[in-house]
Amino acid sequence: MKVHEYQAKEIFSRYGIPVERYVLCNTPDEAVAAFRQLGVNKVAIKAQVLTGGRGKAGGVKLADSETLVRQHAQEILNMTIKGFPVTRVLISEAVDIAAEYYTSFTIDRNARSVVLIMSAAGGMDIEEVARKTPEKIIRYNIDPLIGLPKYLAQRFAFTLFEQAEQAKRMTTILQDLYQAFIENDASLAEINPLVLTAKGTLLAIDAKMVFDDNALYRHPNVQALFEPTPEEQLEATAKERGFSYVRMDGDIGCMVNGAGLAMTTMDMIKLYGGSPANFLDIGGSSNPVKVIEAMKILLNDSKVKAVFINIFGGITRCDDVAIGLIQAFDQLQTDIPVIVRLTGTNKNIGRKLLKDSNRFQVAETMNEATLMAVKSVKGGTL
Repeated sequence: MKVHEYQAKEIFSRYGIPVERYVLCNTPDEAVAAFRQLGVNKVAIKAQVLTGGRGKAGGVKLADSETLVRQHAQEILNMTIKGFPVTRVLISEAVDIAAEYYTSFTIDRNARSVVLIMSAAGGMDIEEVARKTPEKIIRYNIDPLIGLPKYLAQRFAFTLFEQAEQAKRMTTILQDLYQAFIENDASLAEINPLVLTAKGTLLAIDAKMVFDDNALYRHPNVQALFEPTPEEQLEATAKERGFSYVRMDGDIGCMVNGAGLAMTTMDMIKLYGGSPANFLDIGGSSNPVKVIEAMKILLNDSKVKAVFINIFGGITRCDDVAIGLIQAFDQLQTDIPVIVRLTGTNKNIGRKLLKDSNRFQVAETMNEATLMAVKSVKGGTL
Protein backbone atom coordinates (compact mmCIF):
# COMPACT_ATOMS: atom_id res chain seq x y z
CA MET A 1 0.00 0.00 0.00
CA LYS A 2 1.36 3.39 -1.04
CA VAL A 3 0.69 6.74 0.60
CA HIS A 4 1.07 10.30 -0.64
CA GLU A 5 4.14 12.41 0.01
CA TYR A 6 2.37 14.57 2.60
CA GLN A 7 1.20 11.45 4.48
CA ALA A 8 4.71 9.97 4.47
CA LYS A 9 6.05 13.29 5.76
CA GLU A 10 3.53 13.25 8.60
CA ILE A 11 4.88 9.84 9.61
CA PHE A 12 8.47 11.04 9.23
CA SER A 13 7.73 14.03 11.47
CA ARG A 14 6.34 11.78 14.19
CA TYR A 15 9.69 9.98 14.23
CA GLY A 16 11.70 13.19 14.37
CA ILE A 17 12.91 13.22 10.75
CA PRO A 18 13.28 16.87 9.68
CA VAL A 19 11.04 18.01 6.81
CA GLU A 20 10.35 21.44 5.34
CA ARG A 21 7.16 23.36 6.19
CA TYR A 22 4.23 22.59 3.91
CA VAL A 23 0.46 22.97 3.49
CA LEU A 24 -1.85 20.57 1.64
CA CYS A 25 -4.24 22.31 -0.78
CA ASN A 26 -7.16 21.28 -2.98
CA THR A 27 -7.71 24.47 -4.98
CA PRO A 28 -5.66 27.37 -6.41
CA ASP A 29 -7.25 29.69 -3.81
CA GLU A 30 -6.04 27.43 -1.01
CA ALA A 31 -2.60 27.38 -2.61
CA VAL A 32 -2.42 31.19 -2.54
CA ALA A 33 -3.57 31.20 1.10
CA ALA A 34 -0.87 28.63 1.92
CA PHE A 35 1.76 30.83 0.27
CA ARG A 36 0.70 33.69 2.53
CA GLN A 37 0.59 31.42 5.56
CA LEU A 38 4.12 30.13 5.04
CA GLY A 39 5.40 33.69 4.68
CA VAL A 40 8.38 32.79 2.49
CA ASN A 41 9.72 34.26 -0.74
CA LYS A 42 9.46 31.07 -2.78
CA VAL A 43 7.50 27.82 -2.61
CA ALA A 44 7.42 24.49 -4.43
CA ILE A 45 4.04 23.38 -5.76
CA LYS A 46 3.98 19.58 -5.87
CA ALA A 47 1.33 17.24 -7.29
CA GLN A 48 0.13 14.62 -4.83
CA VAL A 49 -0.34 11.39 -6.76
CA LEU A 50 0.53 7.79 -5.93
CA THR A 51 3.22 7.45 -8.58
CA GLY A 52 6.76 8.57 -9.24
CA GLY A 53 8.10 10.82 -11.97
CA ARG A 54 6.10 13.89 -10.93
CA GLY A 55 8.96 16.28 -11.57
CA LYS A 56 9.67 15.03 -15.08
CA ALA A 57 5.94 15.14 -15.87
CA GLY A 58 5.71 18.79 -14.86
CA GLY A 59 4.00 18.10 -11.57
CA VAL A 60 6.52 20.08 -9.50
CA LYS A 61 6.98 23.83 -10.05
CA LEU A 62 8.52 26.76 -8.18
CA ALA A 63 6.73 30.07 -7.62
CA ASP A 64 7.76 33.34 -5.96
CA SER A 65 4.50 35.30 -6.24
CA GLU A 66 0.80 34.82 -5.59
CA THR A 67 0.13 35.08 -9.32
CA LEU A 68 2.55 32.28 -10.14
CA VAL A 69 1.33 30.15 -7.24
CA ARG A 70 -2.24 30.40 -8.51
CA GLN A 71 -1.21 29.76 -12.12
CA HIS A 72 1.00 26.73 -11.37
CA ALA A 73 -1.49 25.26 -8.89
CA GLN A 74 -4.24 25.48 -11.50
CA GLU A 75 -2.03 23.88 -14.15
CA ILE A 76 -0.98 21.02 -11.90
CA LEU A 77 -4.51 20.38 -10.62
CA ASN A 78 -5.61 19.97 -14.24
CA MET A 79 -2.94 17.33 -14.89
CA THR A 80 -3.10 13.55 -15.06
CA ILE A 81 0.23 11.87 -14.29
CA LYS A 82 0.67 8.26 -15.41
CA GLY A 83 -3.09 7.77 -15.30
CA PHE A 84 -3.53 9.43 -11.90
CA PRO A 85 -5.58 12.66 -11.91
CA VAL A 86 -4.12 15.33 -9.63
CA THR A 87 -6.65 16.48 -7.03
CA ARG A 88 -4.30 17.91 -4.40
CA VAL A 89 -1.06 19.86 -4.32
CA LEU A 90 1.48 20.39 -1.60
CA ILE A 91 2.71 23.96 -1.11
CA SER A 92 6.16 23.56 0.39
CA GLU A 93 8.71 26.04 1.58
CA ALA A 94 11.42 26.25 -1.11
CA VAL A 95 14.81 25.22 0.21
CA ASP A 96 18.23 26.61 -0.74
CA ILE A 97 19.86 23.32 -1.74
CA ALA A 98 23.62 22.82 -1.54
CA ALA A 99 23.62 19.06 -2.24
CA GLU A 100 21.15 16.21 -2.75
CA TYR A 101 21.38 12.66 -1.38
CA TYR A 102 19.35 9.47 -1.60
CA THR A 103 18.46 7.36 1.43
CA SER A 104 16.04 4.46 1.79
CA PHE A 105 15.30 1.26 3.63
CA THR A 106 13.70 -1.61 1.75
CA ILE A 107 13.60 -5.40 1.76
CA ASP A 108 16.42 -7.44 0.23
CA ARG A 109 14.64 -10.75 -0.36
CA ASN A 110 17.80 -12.53 -1.47
CA ALA A 111 19.59 -11.64 1.76
CA ARG A 112 16.35 -12.00 3.78
CA SER A 113 16.98 -8.73 5.53
CA VAL A 114 16.32 -5.03 5.44
CA VAL A 115 18.77 -3.16 3.25
CA LEU A 116 19.92 0.45 3.60
CA ILE A 117 20.52 2.11 0.23
CA MET A 118 22.32 5.46 0.04
CA SER A 119 23.86 7.64 -2.62
CA ALA A 120 25.50 11.03 -2.87
CA ALA A 121 23.74 11.40 -6.24
CA GLY A 122 20.15 11.83 -5.13
CA GLY A 123 17.34 13.53 -7.00
CA MET A 124 15.04 12.87 -9.95
CA ASP A 125 17.54 10.75 -11.89
CA ILE A 126 18.44 8.23 -9.17
CA GLU A 127 17.23 5.37 -11.39
CA GLU A 128 19.64 6.47 -14.11
CA VAL A 129 22.42 6.67 -11.55
CA ALA A 130 21.70 3.11 -10.45
CA ARG A 131 21.66 1.89 -14.06
CA LYS A 132 24.65 3.77 -15.49
CA THR A 133 26.91 4.22 -12.45
CA PRO A 134 25.95 1.54 -9.92
CA GLU A 135 29.20 2.15 -8.02
CA LYS A 136 27.61 5.36 -6.70
CA ILE A 137 24.93 3.34 -4.90
CA ILE A 138 25.91 2.19 -1.40
CA ARG A 139 24.12 -0.82 0.12
CA TYR A 140 24.23 -2.19 3.67
CA ASN A 141 22.25 -5.21 4.78
CA ILE A 142 20.86 -4.80 8.29
CA ASP A 143 21.10 -7.80 10.60
CA PRO A 144 17.58 -8.17 12.09
CA LEU A 145 19.05 -9.34 15.40
CA ILE A 146 21.15 -6.17 15.70
CA GLY A 147 19.03 -3.56 13.93
CA LEU A 148 20.62 -0.15 13.51
CA PRO A 149 22.36 0.89 16.73
CA LYS A 150 24.11 4.23 16.88
CA TYR A 151 27.59 2.91 16.13
CA LEU A 152 26.41 1.33 12.85
CA ALA A 153 24.29 4.32 11.84
CA GLN A 154 27.28 6.55 12.52
CA ARG A 155 29.54 4.37 10.40
CA PHE A 156 27.06 4.50 7.52
CA ALA A 157 26.58 8.26 7.90
CA PHE A 158 30.30 8.92 7.49
CA THR A 159 30.23 7.22 4.07
CA LEU A 160 28.20 10.21 2.84
CA PHE A 161 29.46 13.04 5.04
CA GLU A 162 32.99 13.88 6.05
CA GLN A 163 32.10 16.66 8.51
CA ALA A 164 31.30 15.36 11.98
CA GLU A 165 28.31 17.65 12.55
CA GLN A 166 26.59 16.59 9.34
CA ALA A 167 27.40 12.92 9.97
CA LYS A 168 25.90 13.26 13.45
CA ARG A 169 22.63 14.59 12.00
CA MET A 170 22.62 11.85 9.38
CA THR A 171 23.12 9.24 12.09
CA THR A 172 19.96 10.39 13.83
CA ILE A 173 17.99 10.47 10.55
CA LEU A 174 19.07 6.93 9.67
CA GLN A 175 18.02 5.59 13.07
CA ASP A 176 14.68 7.44 12.95
CA LEU A 177 13.96 6.29 9.40
CA TYR A 178 14.78 2.69 10.30
CA GLN A 179 12.46 2.87 13.30
CA ALA A 180 9.65 4.26 11.14
CA PHE A 181 10.27 1.48 8.62
CA ILE A 182 10.25 -1.36 11.16
CA GLU A 183 7.47 -0.19 13.47
CA ASN A 184 5.04 0.39 10.60
CA ASP A 185 5.81 -2.86 8.72
CA ALA A 186 6.88 -0.90 5.67
CA SER A 187 8.41 -2.41 2.54
CA LEU A 188 9.94 0.94 1.56
CA ALA A 189 10.85 4.13 3.40
CA GLU A 190 12.58 6.54 1.05
CA ILE A 191 13.94 10.08 1.17
CA ASN A 192 14.80 11.40 -2.27
CA PRO A 193 16.19 13.89 -2.10
CA LEU A 194 17.57 14.31 1.37
CA VAL A 195 19.08 17.76 0.97
CA LEU A 196 21.93 19.60 2.59
CA THR A 197 20.88 23.23 2.72
CA ALA A 198 23.15 26.22 2.28
CA LYS A 199 22.95 26.68 6.06
CA GLY A 200 24.30 23.15 6.64
CA THR A 201 21.07 21.48 7.81
CA LEU A 202 19.60 18.23 6.49
CA LEU A 203 15.97 18.05 5.34
CA ALA A 204 13.80 15.38 3.79
CA ILE A 205 12.09 17.43 1.08
CA ASP A 206 10.45 14.38 -0.46
CA ALA A 207 9.14 11.27 1.24
CA LYS A 208 7.83 7.92 0.10
CA MET A 209 6.50 4.98 2.10
CA VAL A 210 5.05 1.68 0.96
CA PHE A 211 3.51 -0.73 3.46
CA ASP A 212 3.16 -4.50 3.55
CA ASP A 213 -0.50 -5.25 2.77
CA ASN A 214 -0.36 -8.40 4.90
CA ALA A 215 0.51 -6.40 8.01
CA LEU A 216 -2.05 -3.60 7.66
CA TYR A 217 -4.35 -5.25 10.20
CA ARG A 218 -1.75 -4.32 12.82
CA HIS A 219 -1.78 -0.66 11.77
CA PRO A 220 -5.33 0.70 11.49
CA ASN A 221 -3.94 4.24 11.43
CA VAL A 222 -1.96 3.38 8.29
CA GLN A 223 -4.78 1.40 6.70
CA ALA A 224 -7.05 4.43 7.11
CA LEU A 225 -4.77 6.27 4.63
CA PHE A 226 -5.53 3.76 1.85
CA GLU A 227 -6.78 5.46 -1.32
CA PRO A 228 -7.26 2.61 -3.78
CA THR A 229 -7.21 3.04 -7.51
CA PRO A 230 -10.13 1.34 -9.31
CA GLU A 231 -7.91 -1.69 -9.96
CA GLU A 232 -6.74 -1.85 -6.35
CA GLN A 233 -10.33 -1.56 -5.15
CA LEU A 234 -11.27 -4.46 -7.42
CA GLU A 235 -8.43 -6.56 -6.03
CA ALA A 236 -9.43 -5.65 -2.46
CA THR A 237 -13.06 -6.61 -3.17
CA ALA A 238 -11.93 -9.94 -4.62
CA LYS A 239 -9.82 -10.60 -1.53
CA GLU A 240 -12.82 -9.91 0.73
CA ARG A 241 -14.76 -12.54 -1.24
CA GLY A 242 -12.06 -15.15 -0.89
CA PHE A 243 -10.33 -14.81 -4.27
CA SER A 244 -6.78 -14.02 -5.31
CA TYR A 245 -7.16 -11.57 -8.19
CA VAL A 246 -4.71 -9.48 -10.21
CA ARG A 247 -5.86 -7.52 -13.24
CA MET A 248 -3.80 -7.56 -16.44
CA ASP A 249 -4.04 -6.07 -19.93
CA GLY A 250 -5.28 -9.05 -21.98
CA ASP A 251 -8.70 -10.11 -23.26
CA ILE A 252 -9.10 -13.70 -22.01
CA GLY A 253 -10.55 -13.80 -18.51
CA CYS A 254 -9.27 -16.70 -16.40
CA MET A 255 -11.09 -18.45 -13.55
CA VAL A 256 -8.98 -21.23 -12.04
CA ASN A 257 -8.78 -23.20 -8.80
CA GLY A 258 -5.24 -23.14 -7.47
CA ALA A 259 -2.44 -20.59 -7.87
CA GLY A 260 -0.08 -22.97 -9.68
CA LEU A 261 -2.74 -23.99 -12.20
CA ALA A 262 -3.65 -20.32 -12.67
CA MET A 263 -0.05 -19.46 -13.54
CA THR A 264 0.15 -22.41 -15.94
CA THR A 265 -3.11 -21.36 -17.57
CA MET A 266 -1.76 -17.88 -18.24
CA ASP A 267 1.46 -19.35 -19.65
CA MET A 268 -0.54 -21.59 -21.98
CA ILE A 269 -2.61 -18.67 -23.22
CA LYS A 270 0.57 -16.72 -24.00
CA LEU A 271 2.11 -19.80 -25.66
CA TYR A 272 -0.80 -19.99 -28.11
CA GLY A 273 -0.66 -16.28 -28.93
CA GLY A 274 -3.36 -15.05 -26.58
CA SER A 275 -3.24 -12.58 -23.72
CA PRO A 276 -4.66 -13.26 -20.23
CA ALA A 277 -6.83 -10.52 -18.74
CA ASN A 278 -6.22 -11.53 -15.16
CA PHE A 279 -4.99 -13.93 -12.55
CA LEU A 280 -8.00 -15.27 -10.62
CA ASP A 281 -7.73 -18.15 -8.17
CA ILE A 282 -11.15 -19.02 -6.71
CA GLY A 283 -9.83 -21.79 -4.48
CA GLY A 284 -11.45 -25.20 -4.11
CA SER A 285 -15.08 -24.18 -3.73
CA SER A 286 -17.83 -25.07 -6.21
CA ASN A 287 -20.26 -22.75 -4.42
CA PRO A 288 -22.48 -21.12 -7.10
CA VAL A 289 -22.45 -17.81 -5.20
CA LYS A 290 -18.67 -17.76 -5.33
CA VAL A 291 -18.69 -18.52 -9.06
CA ILE A 292 -21.19 -15.71 -9.65
CA GLU A 293 -19.03 -13.22 -7.76
CA ALA A 294 -15.94 -14.35 -9.67
CA MET A 295 -17.73 -13.99 -13.02
CA LYS A 296 -18.96 -10.52 -12.07
CA ILE A 297 -15.36 -9.48 -11.48
CA LEU A 298 -14.30 -10.89 -14.86
CA LEU A 299 -17.23 -9.39 -16.77
CA ASN A 300 -16.64 -6.03 -15.13
CA ASP A 301 -13.48 -5.79 -17.25
CA SER A 302 -14.56 -4.34 -20.59
CA LYS A 303 -11.48 -5.84 -22.28
CA VAL A 304 -12.58 -9.43 -21.61
CA LYS A 305 -13.82 -11.10 -24.82
CA ALA A 306 -13.84 -14.70 -23.58
CA VAL A 307 -13.65 -16.54 -20.26
CA PHE A 308 -11.50 -19.63 -19.71
CA ILE A 309 -12.58 -21.67 -16.66
CA ASN A 310 -9.90 -24.25 -15.82
CA ILE A 311 -10.76 -26.56 -12.92
CA PHE A 312 -8.89 -29.51 -11.49
CA GLY A 313 -11.22 -31.60 -9.35
CA GLY A 314 -9.27 -33.26 -6.59
CA ILE A 315 -11.12 -33.07 -3.30
CA THR A 316 -13.68 -30.92 -5.11
CA ARG A 317 -15.67 -33.18 -7.46
CA CYS A 318 -16.10 -32.14 -11.10
CA ASP A 319 -19.84 -32.86 -11.08
CA ASP A 320 -20.26 -30.50 -8.11
CA VAL A 321 -18.29 -27.86 -10.00
CA ALA A 322 -20.46 -28.34 -13.10
CA ILE A 323 -23.66 -28.00 -11.08
CA GLY A 324 -22.26 -24.85 -9.46
CA LEU A 325 -21.38 -23.35 -12.86
CA ILE A 326 -24.83 -24.12 -14.29
CA GLN A 327 -26.59 -22.59 -11.29
CA ALA A 328 -24.34 -19.57 -11.47
CA PHE A 329 -25.00 -18.95 -15.15
CA ASP A 330 -28.74 -19.22 -14.53
CA GLN A 331 -28.28 -15.83 -12.87
CA LEU A 332 -25.77 -14.31 -15.29
CA GLN A 333 -26.61 -12.73 -18.63
CA THR A 334 -23.64 -12.69 -20.98
CA ASP A 335 -22.95 -13.54 -24.61
CA ILE A 336 -19.20 -13.83 -24.03
CA PRO A 337 -17.83 -17.29 -24.96
CA VAL A 338 -17.13 -19.40 -21.87
CA ILE A 339 -14.67 -22.26 -22.29
CA VAL A 340 -14.52 -24.85 -19.51
CA ARG A 341 -11.91 -27.51 -18.94
CA LEU A 342 -12.74 -30.00 -16.18
CA THR A 343 -10.46 -32.82 -15.11
CA GLY A 344 -10.23 -34.96 -12.02
CA THR A 345 -12.83 -36.70 -9.86
CA ASN A 346 -16.08 -37.41 -11.76
CA LYS A 347 -14.81 -35.46 -14.77
CA ASN A 348 -16.98 -37.32 -17.29
CA ILE A 349 -20.16 -36.63 -15.32
CA GLY A 350 -19.20 -32.96 -14.97
CA ARG A 351 -18.44 -32.54 -18.67
CA LYS A 352 -21.76 -34.16 -19.67
CA LEU A 353 -23.70 -31.84 -17.39
CA LEU A 354 -22.00 -28.81 -18.94
CA LYS A 355 -22.49 -30.02 -22.52
CA ASP A 356 -26.17 -30.75 -21.87
CA SER A 357 -26.67 -27.20 -20.60
CA ASN A 358 -25.66 -25.78 -24.03
CA ARG A 359 -24.06 -22.74 -22.37
CA PHE A 360 -20.42 -23.70 -22.36
CA GLN A 361 -17.71 -24.79 -24.74
CA VAL A 362 -16.33 -27.88 -23.02
CA ALA A 363 -12.76 -29.14 -23.49
CA GLU A 364 -11.01 -32.23 -22.18
CA THR A 365 -7.39 -31.06 -22.23
CA MET A 366 -5.59 -27.82 -21.50
CA ASN A 367 -4.28 -27.66 -25.06
CA GLU A 368 -7.78 -27.98 -26.47
CA ALA A 369 -9.28 -25.49 -24.03
CA THR A 370 -6.52 -22.93 -24.58
CA LEU A 371 -6.86 -23.15 -28.35
CA MET A 372 -10.62 -22.67 -28.05
CA ALA A 373 -10.17 -19.62 -25.83
CA VAL A 374 -7.56 -17.99 -28.09
CA LYS A 375 -9.57 -18.73 -31.26
CA SER A 376 -12.70 -17.25 -29.71
CA VAL A 377 -11.03 -13.85 -29.35
CA LYS A 378 -9.16 -14.00 -32.66
CA GLY A 379 -12.21 -14.72 -34.80
CA GLY A 380 -11.53 -18.43 -35.17
CA THR A 381 -8.03 -18.03 -36.58
CA LEU A 382 -4.58 -18.30 -35.05
